[in-house]
Amino acid sequence: MFDRGYDRAVRAPDWWRLTVSELFKDKEHLVRMAGLFGVGLLVFVVLRGVLIPADFGDLGHYRASALDDNSSVELQFAGRAACETCHDDVAAERAESAHRSIACEACHGALAVHADNPEAVFPERPEATPLCVSCHGANVTKPRWFPVVSPDEHSDGEACDECHLPHAPGFEEVGNDG
Repeated sequence: MFDRGYDRAVRAPDWWRLTVSELFKDKEHLVRMAGLFGVGLLVFVVLRGVLIPADFGDLGHYRASALDDNSSVELQFAGRAACETCHDDVAAERAESAHRSIACEACHGALAVHADNPEAVFPERPEATPLCVSCHGANVTKPRWFPVVSPDEHSDGEACDECHLPHAPGFEEVGNDG
């Protein structure tokens, strides 16, 4: 007499009433998909075994034998202390400059061979403008306090070391009158 919808609320959906044989009547598609999944999983496991070294993960998320590989490479950098033993005048000049925290070899390149035998290898003086612009070129990612320049606007094509001392790059004139 009164239809409150109870019979509809407890009734299972039509797809739920399917039997197992009706549900899997097109099982060929499912078998193919399961086969492809199995083959993909097998390929993954084989490639992982081939491509990942056996000692990967022993000491963290890297290859443990990388420590041995890296320790067998001859050192290329001498370090600031090695530079300052001979170049104490430059060290004194840099001590109070804005470049005091920059390693010598950041600009001059790896010079362990020069530090071991100064007469065997004499490093070339780096070209100032490209070197300076690699750090001081205008770039939106630099903090506001960091000094940046546009070389074309700033120097009219002159090299940076015409006006600035590389080891103490304030705004003092170098005095290269020619």
